[in-house]
Amino acid sequence: MSRLKDKVAIVTGGAGGIGAASAQRFVEEGARVLMVDRDEAALARAAAQIGAAASSFVADVSDERQVDAYTQAAVERYGGLDVVLLNAGTFGVLSSIEDYSVQAWDRVVAVNLRGAWLGLRAAIPHLRRRGGGSIIVTSSIQGFSAFPNSSPYTCTKHAVVGMMRNAALELARDNIRVNTVHPGLTDTDMMGYLHRTAAPGAPQAAMDAFAKTAPMRRYAQPREIANMMLFLASDEASYCSGACYVVDGALTASWAPTPD
Repeated sequence: MSRLKDKVAIVTGGAGGIGAASAQRFVEEGARVLMVDRDEAALARAAAQIGAAASSFVADVSDERQVDAYTQAAVERYGGLDVVLLNAGTFGVLSSIEDYSVQAWDRVVAVNLRGAWLGLRAAIPHLRRRGGGSIIVTSSIQGFSAFPNSSPYTCTKHAVVGMMRNAALELARDNIRVNTVHPGLTDTDMMGYLHRTAAPGAPQAAMDAFAKTAPMRRYAQPREIANMMLFLASDEASYCSGACYVVDGALTASWAPTPD
């Protein structure tokens, strides 16, 4: 397949879950991909599983110098930049607003919002030199709604939507498209944390209970989310910019948890 033939992509949060699945899909469609993550060992394993068209770069996406460094590395290794998937994120901890520590709040904001903004900003001049490109930011269905005891995550996932819309307006004449993707329940390590916290010792029971709230009665697999990332990265989405793309099995279409 060649939907991304000769394209160069960056994928942050590339060590697993949606990031690794997206990098895999991009490579399958002809791209060369720089995968970025803080977890060096997991990142190396993920890149090795994909093969020679993918390479890794260890970085903290909340650090300006490290973001500039991974962006420059992609350009130097592959000769340019066409697609940026700003997928790195952290859920934080489950805690009420009144009990949430400032330090924990700041870390979620630093990764989910500052990290996305830094990545977007660093990519712009390189995409402009290529005559355009695609920037995709991973939000969440919590970019439209909320979940108890996760206020910083909810706030950041709302905030990246505003960032995306502003960037889409500013960059439209440069043929740089900017969109957000909003996964619902997805079988990733982040959801695993929620399962373990909601039902200590019985994470599968928590997963089963969450799955029942979705009209399709199941979780998405990371590859199903990655397929949306691929569409937005490709020229098939040439007139798609400034929009929110939901991949949630009709969860947000339901006004309340679906009964058994």
